[in-house]
Amino acid sequence: MYSFHGMNPGQLALWFFIYSFCGWAMECVVIRIQLKRWENRGFAKMPFCVIYGFGVFIAYHIFGPIQHNYIALYFAGCVCATAFEFFTAKLMLKLFGTVWWNYEHLPFNYKGILCLESTLGWGLLALFIFGVFNRYVETAVKLLDVRVAGIAGGLLAAAYLFDFGFQFMRHISSGQDRKKSS
Repeated sequence: MYSFHGMNPGQLALWFFIYSFCGWAMECVVIRIQLKRWENRGFAKMPFCVIYGFGVFIAYHIFGPIQHNYIALYFAGCVCATAFEFFTAKLMLKLFGTVWWNYEHLPFNYKGILCLESTLGWGLLALFIFGVFNRYVETAVKLLDVRVAGIAGGLLAAAYLFDFGFQFMRHISSGQDRKKSS
């Protein structure tokens, strides 16, 4: 059976959605501060930005050997998260024809999809996640009964996949409707 840091698949799904929710919340707060208005930062209607769940999962595999070297962890967080942001932007452009963020108003940006401020922030976030936060997330998830974690993780994954699929099909059909009316 698959295990990630001693977590079974259900616990891993909960761990993943905790980071997806935290990423969604962080982005909503940042946008609220910047734009002075509320904006749902996820693609789907559920309060998750799964890119953060995937990002932390991938980073965990990369940062394992350096997770206690905070200087290396900071710089690796800066570089890896910025690269991940760049490739995510390229994928979003290919899938949706747009990127859901724009750094053009910030100094030291690259085509509005990367900026120095975010790069430095990713390093701090890596320090916080791998230096402090993750031990609490893992402990909380591992404390759950395995069956409860399995059911909750499975339900969250199914609900999110349905939500994402529905929103994706809606986005595709609205794009086709715009092309037809042109």
